[in-house]
Amino acid sequence: MSVEVVHQWRADRPEAALRELDDVRVLVAVTTMDGDTVPAGTEGTVVAVWGGGEAYEVEFPEPMGALATVAAGDVVFTGRPVP
Repeated sequence: MSVEVVHQWRADRPEAALRELDDVRVLVAVTTMDGDTVPAGTEGTVVAVWGGGEAYEVEFPEPMGALATVAAGDVVFTGRPVP
């Protein structure tokens, strides 16, 4: 099964406000899994949805491949990739 098919399948399940691969901006500084700090205003991509949208795993471009779990209230939607 391709990534596009999985993404479309998830897109049809509206339990969370954001979906995997959505672009977001963090409203507060967050700490990555490696202990780095990503400042408020940084944009990233949702790579996982936790608890039906209670939190999101977000990947940031700097530092390269940085991952952080961010509460739903601490991110805003900025865009969705066009398949």
